[in-house]
Amino acid sequence: MTDRSDVPFGEALKVWTKIGCLSFGGPAGQIALMHRILVDERKWLTEKQYLSALNFCMLLPGPEAMQLATYSGWLMHGVRGGLAAGLMFVLPGALVVLLLSMLYAQIGQTPLVSALFIGIKAAVLAIVLEALLRVSKRALAGSRDWLLAFAAFLALFLFNLPFPLVIGVAAVIGWLTTADAGGGVVAERTRVPWMSTLRTVLLWLVIWFAPVVAVAVLVRPDHMLVDIGLFFSKLAVVTFGGAYAVLAYMAQQAVETHNWLTAEQMIDGLGLAETTPGPLILVTEFVGYMAGFRGSGLRGNPGAGLMAAAMTLWVTFAPCFLWIFAGAPYIDRLQHMPRVSGALAAITAAVVGVIANLSIWFGLHVLFGALDKVQAGPVHTIWPQWATIDLTALGLFMLAFVLLVVLCRSVLLTLAVCAALGMAVSLA
Repeated sequence: MTDRSDVPFGEALKVWTKIGCLSFGGPAGQIALMHRILVDERKWLTEKQYLSALNFCMLLPGPEAMQLATYSGWLMHGVRGGLAAGLMFVLPGALVVLLLSMLYAQIGQTPLVSALFIGIKAAVLAIVLEALLRVSKRALAGSRDWLLAFAAFLALFLFNLPFPLVIGVAAVIGWLTTADAGGGVVAERTRVPWMSTLRTVLLWLVIWFAPVVAVAVLVRPDHMLVDIGLFFSKLAVVTFGGAYAVLAYMAQQAVETHNWLTAEQMIDGLGLAETTPGPLILVTEFVGYMAGFRGSGLRGNPGAGLMAAAMTLWVTFAPCFLWIFAGAPYIDRLQHMPRVSGALAAITAAVVGVIANLSIWFGLHVLFGALDKVQAGPVHTIWPQWATIDLTALGLFMLAFVLLVVLCRSVLLTLAVCAALGMAVSLA
């Protein structure tokens, strides 16, 4: 690895900006892009360092690719390097999503835009299913993992149990079913001063919640911005396994509980986030903007949308810096703590069930025009009205699935093809 003193901070900043502008294709594409630039081309990190950093970031809640960039920046230039890498990974995509959100809020219901999104929604459904297959191969290694995934799916789809509860139970099961082992010598050798960690945690907790507290004190505690800040803060803590793992929970809460936007708008927002650089979790910015815009009056207020989007971005990504700056010094210790690794592996297995629930939730809303709510004792779910199936959306979904899974085409190409065909069919 090149010594951090040999890489000027300005040069590194240019590279982080380049990565942020080119980070299309979801976490898989983003991780591959950073590997090519940081390991193969620049040789700023060794293969071992990069893989160790990746494994660490996969264990954290939040977008793993953004946190990998932050960790890599921290390795090279400390806190300012981590801030530069993390911010530049997010800001280009965040700006694009904000502009698209503002445009969508104004003209999202026009026939032309609606026609465009027929294909995008179908492609998004295929993307989510492809993610389910990809994560399943990596996460489900034994019978325990399969049982956890199936149980998580049933808990969410049939019984509508709280997402944090599902994740918490999975973590406890993983901890209890993993045998403890050695590693004490390594842990002792890699000890980190706990006061330093405590100061870092307290500082970033203050940064994280400062805007939420400010609105609660200066305006009122029940203001929409406070609700948005608290909701997305909770989301940031339980987003294990990437954005797909938490989208079902976020969508159901935003649509059905808070009424910030409709199910159709939620799926449109995911399509917007898929077509832009940066982490997919930027879809939260779209949700925040729509919540502020729609909640400010009959005609909507872009200013309220901007404030809500800013609050959403802040509480979504500030925790990522907390996890990295507080946890990075402990990376060697975590790798030698079997029970912690077991708990996090169990969470990853449960995430497969969460994504399966997301797939069905999206699929039902994309492919059917009407859904029925089913309640029978503890069962609380939705079921399609089969006569309302959208054959155009079904055909485009099948095409997108073939492009992504069978032909291994890129996400951007799949979205472009399906959007164009959807518009052509609708206009015809």
